[in-house]
Amino acid sequence: MTATLNVIFGPCGAGKTTYAHAFARREKAVAFILDDWMARMFGPDMPEPLQYDWMLERVARCEAQIWSVAAGTIAAGTSVILDIGLMRIADRARVREIAEATGLPLQFHFVDAPQAVRRARVSSRNVVRGESFAIEVTPDLFEFIEGVYEPPEPAELTGAVLSLSE
Repeated sequence: MTATLNVIFGPCGAGKTTYAHAFARREKAVAFILDDWMARMFGPDMPEPLQYDWMLERVARCEAQIWSVAAGTIAAGTSVILDIGLMRIADRARVREIAEATGLPLQFHFVDAPQAVRRARVSSRNVVRGESFAIEVTPDLFEFIEGVYEPPEPAELTGAVLSLSE
């Protein structure tokens, strides 16, 4: 079986990280979860309140390292799963371009749930702090992310694995 670049995307609280962990266990793939990297590498230094420019710079650093390690993992024959945000259509197009330019087999996975369900999940995750918890998503941060998120266009879902919950 060919190693594949599996890319998870969807809105905040949809269940992307839970999906990525389950998929990794089931398929014996390596999951790269951006929130985990951010929390471990930069969490102790995070300014309060969170500064958008500060965060974007560190997200870019994490993504660069994730891409480097993921490429090596795929070259070694193991599939990877990227849960790196991809909130905007342009972000997802960039991933597709990278995969096509490097000849990586690509599979998108779209994970979604109604906004009320997602908001409740995030609130619960902030309290429980289980496997999918990396950083606290405050109500204000949830609203900010909602404003950044761009739902997929129909063409983006062609060939994608869909995981939709109620």
